[in-house]
Formats: sequence, structure tokens, C-alpha cells
Amino acid sequence: MKKWDVIIIGGGGTGITAAFTTKGFGKKTLLIEKEKMGGECTWNGCIPSKTLINIAHKAHVTKEMTGQLPDLTKIMETIKTVQEQVFHHESPKVLADKGIDYINGTAFFTGKNTLSVNGEEITAKKFIIATGTSPMVPPIEGIESVPYITNETIFKIAELPKSLIILGGGPIGVELGQALNRLGVSVTLIERNSIILPRDEKNFSDRMADILLKEGVKIEVNASAVKVEKTGKSIFLTAERNNKEFKIEAQNILIAVGRKANLDLLDLGKAGVKINTKGITVNKHLVTSNPNIYAAGDITGPYLFSHMAEYQGKTAAMNAILPWKSKVNYNHIAWTTFTEPEMAHAGLTEADFPASKVRVFKYDFKDLDRTMTHPGESGLLKIVCDKKYRIVGASIIGPRAGELIGEIQIMKTLGIPLTKAVNVIHPYPTYADIIRQIAKKAYLDKVMNNPIVKLVQMFKK
Repeated sequence: MKKWDVIIIGGGGTGITAAFTTKGFGKKTLLIEKEKMGGECTWNGCIPSKTLINIAHKAHVTKEMTGQLPDLTKIMETIKTVQEQVFHHESPKVLADKGIDYINGTAFFTGKNTLSVNGEEITAKKFIIATGTSPMVPPIEGIESVPYITNETIFKIAELPKSLIILGGGPIGVELGQALNRLGVSVTLIERNSIILPRDEKNFSDRMADILLKEGVKIEVNASAVKVEKTGKSIFLTAERNNKEFKIEAQNILIAVGRKANLDLLDLGKAGVKINTKGITVNKHLVTSNPNIYAAGDITGPYLFSHMAEYQGKTAAMNAILPWKSKVNYNHIAWTTFTEPEMAHAGLTEADFPASKVRVFKYDFKDLDRTMTHPGESGLLKIVCDKKYRIVGASIIGPRAGELIGEIQIMKTLGIPLTKAVNVIHPYPTYADIIRQIAKKAYLDKVMNNPIVKLVQMFKK
């Protein structure tokens, strides 16, 4: 029986990160992937969706300037080209060059320390499960009888539909909804919550909804899908709101209501690995109920982001091979929704604290010189600080929000007070200067709340 120090199941971002980490410490490493290396992000998620968003941006600008859409026949070809470029950095050849063994096949456990793959039984000192997630298809009447699409299939279709119903107003639904609408697809978003992007602050989600509506996206909130049926070339969705049903017609339907863990083929019971309703149960060190098996990425949660998956992959790998164990820390989570404008968030929100415990600072992008050079652009930055002006949360909607949140995330993670940024010289005119501008507000607030300043102000009266 062949044996490795570490066997990793899953060749997405989590598994690749784990493999490079264990091999970097000189461990004999095997990576197993049943599909193509790269996983969700490369083939169905981040890479193709962001490429589509960039194409849609160019189409939107062209339409605004000329009134017409550009030639869109090569959209899928462009996406495939970008995917292959990314794949070249994570292909089996790259793994081999680094000394990482690779098997293309479906693995399942045959015991607590054994796997079967392609008919061969293998073993290792430690295992890391990183099989990711797939789109969850809700139990809607008739859904299996219609040719629905998901993020796994939309980038494989030959041409875009003329109209599309998108079930789910989360990041995937909203990003694809805006992009496809800009490419000439008539889009209707269906969201069961009272707002789209319900994980973000309401006023920021509301702003995004207003932008989408102005661009022509139809939005139905507080709406639950009841039934789907196909008649001729059309798909009809019956939805319900306040106990009243209504119908929406489109050429196709995209399901983006959530994810389910890819665990069915692993036979985890034979390995003694416990699961829960969302995936694999792990402790703070990412160890499963089997002390020799770790799990990381989307199959463990709580955040289904590529950057969190890579963080967990590295942490699980280090814990599997080193004598000391690191705890996963989710106190400094951040994310970006790649709409236009972008939305980004880090940490907690103002609503998570009593008003007396925090200081809240806001800066409108319209007051920023760089934004003034782009007529029509808008946005808002909101930073929540504790009484010592340390950042506990931030929300942004505006140009470059995904990049701006990085600077805020550094200050938040390192415990640097927002007031310190007032002395950081940012190039002018840039969007990043908004950090210095909002820091000036915080600095002035700190000065005015100084006991000596308050005393002087009192005597002045």
C-alpha cells in the first residue's frame, strides 16, 4: 500500500494552498482531484464571473457612448482564455515541478486511515479534506423538469438567453444579474429576504438596489419561489409574496440560492468523520472527529470565500504537520461584492453595538476630488470605531471598494486607530485618499472630546 505524509482531497484553492504548504515543509504530499485542477474559483466562480463582469462593464460604457451593444459573440471564448491562463499556474505540471504527487480520480475512505482512488488503496499519516461546495437546488415544484442553469453551467452555454430569472439576491445573483443585464439580457432578481445582499448593511444594499433598478434589472424582494414550469420556449416561475402568487416569464432560470458541501462520495462514516447540516464538523484547529483528518474551505464554513478557503487551507496544513496547533481566527473577516460600484465590508456593523459604545464616521464619495473627475460616480464609506478609535467594522459602496477595504482591514487587524491615518500621505487625486479624509473626521472628533479641549471650550462660553 502506497503511503504519504499528507493526502489532500480536492484540488481547488484550499487544496492547492494546503499542498504547497505541506510540500514546502518537506512532507511527501499527494493531491487528489476528481475533476480539473483549479476548483470552483477557476472554472465556475471568481475567475469567469469577474471576467464576465469586466466584459459587461465595457459593453455598458460602449452602450452609454454609442447607444449600441458591442459584438458579444466572443464572450465565452474570452472567459475560457482567461480560465486557461489561470489554470497554467495550478496545473498538474506545476504540482509535479514542485514535487507534489497528483492523482486525477474520485477518492473515498475505506477506513480511518485509508483511501481508495482509481481502484487502489492508499494511506497517509494525515489527511486534509477540501472538496468544496456545489450549487444548492431548492425543492421547488417542477424545478427538475426545466433546463435551469447555475454558476457551474452558465459559463459553458453557447449563447446568452434573451431573458433570465435569477433565484437569489446574494453576491452571485447580484453580480451576474448586473453583468448579464448590461449584456442585453432582461434580468429579474428574486430574493426571499426584504433586501438584496442581506449580509451587508441595509442602507448599502438599498443603494445597490437603486443602481440596479436604474440600469433596468427587475427586483422582487420578500418573494419565495413556489413552482416552475416550461411552456414552449418560456419558463414560468410562480412566486409568492404576502400569501399572494404572481408569475414571471423568462427564457431561462439561474439558481443562486446557496451552496451544499461536496461530501456524498467520500464515505466519511468509514473514516469516523462527523458531519452537520452544512458540512464537516471541525474544531478550532480544523481537526475533524478523526484526529488524523483535517477539513478546510467551504465544506467547513462559516464563510464561503476563496480568501477564507486559502487561509483555512494553510492553517489546516500547518496544523497537520507541525507539533503546535494554530486556531482559526474569524475576527477579521472581509468581503467584496464585485458589482459596479463595488461593495465591501469588514468586521461588525453599527447595529452590533449600543450607540454609546462606538463612534461612527461617514464620508460620501461625492465629496472626494477623484470622484468629481468621474461625473455620475457615487458611493459611501462608513467606519465604526470603539471609544479608542480602533476600527471594529467598515462598509463601502463605491469605486475601488474592494481595494479600499484592504487598507481598512490592515488597520483593523493590527489595532491601528483610524486617527493615525490622518498623517498617511496618499497620492492625489486617488480614491484611497478617502481613508485620510475620513480619518480627519475621526481625528477632529478625538480632539474635541479631549477633556482639556472640552474645558477650554466651556470657559470660552
